[in-house]
Amino acid sequence: MASLKALKGRIASVKSTQKITKAMKMVAAAKLRRAQTAAEAGRPYATRLETVMANLASRVTIGPESPKLLAGTGKDDVHLLVVATSDRGLAGAFNSNIVRAARKKADDLQRQGKTVYFYLIGRKGRAVIGRLFPKQIVHQYDTSAIKQVSFADAQAIAKEIVERFAQGGFDVAHLFYARFQSALVQEPMAQQIIPVSMPVSAPLSQSSGPDAAVEYEPDEEEILAELLPRNIAIQVFRALLENAASEQGSRMTAMDNATRNAGDMINRLSIEYNRTRQAAITTELVEIISGAEAL
Repeated sequence: MASLKALKGRIASVKSTQKITKAMKMVAAAKLRRAQTAAEAGRPYATRLETVMANLASRVTIGPESPKLLAGTGKDDVHLLVVATSDRGLAGAFNSNIVRAARKKADDLQRQGKTVYFYLIGRKGRAVIGRLFPKQIVHQYDTSAIKQVSFADAQAIAKEIVERFAQGGFDVAHLFYARFQSALVQEPMAQQIIPVSMPVSAPLSQSSGPDAAVEYEPDEEEILAELLPRNIAIQVFRALLENAASEQGSRMTAMDNATRNAGDMINRLSIEYNRTRQAAITTELVEIISGAEAL
């Protein structure tokens, strides 16, 4: 049985930890509101851009002159997995769920005989991926200095990815991130971004009403050549926004659970402390009474 001094020290330690987790929960809740608003505001534009590009792509005959970001390299031997995680921990299963989805995809591709490389965004995914795939990490984009996600950050990441693709570094690129649904639910997502994966839905003119005659100036291929790199930056930007909201939601939930668990532990330790103290008092009383009777 632990001594009274040891129990008192443990109670004080857990109370100190509880104060920290409670403060972190409140900070995450404050940051979550802004991050959630940004993530939800970015979804319609990214989704609409995909729809517009699907309409444009449906009017273009893919050939040797077609943009490679649309047509691809003609093979799918080398895959680049772009894994977006955070730089900080204490966020529940947020980072581990994203890494687990990327690992599963990498294992599936390797079983098919494909070559897999990783492009990491954030620090938290490097430990696991570096241990399992030590020679397959081609780059890690440092986000530690980013306090608030901006489109310039997404453009810089997209530019590096597109340059690697243009240099023949890979054939297909997949983006992994966590889509924010609520503070309790963050869904790991895998999205093919190169060549651009067009939705299976109907073209824009059909999905938005009766067929309409649409004339493009300049032609569709020139528009696609401009929109394709921008679309990749938009999809990366959406992933970063979704990750920011998911991280704060997951951290808020994790810190709330930690605060509750600390409270339960304090209650158990307090009961054990009181029982130990009562036992010590009872023992002393018994010794006093026994000594008095012996006289």
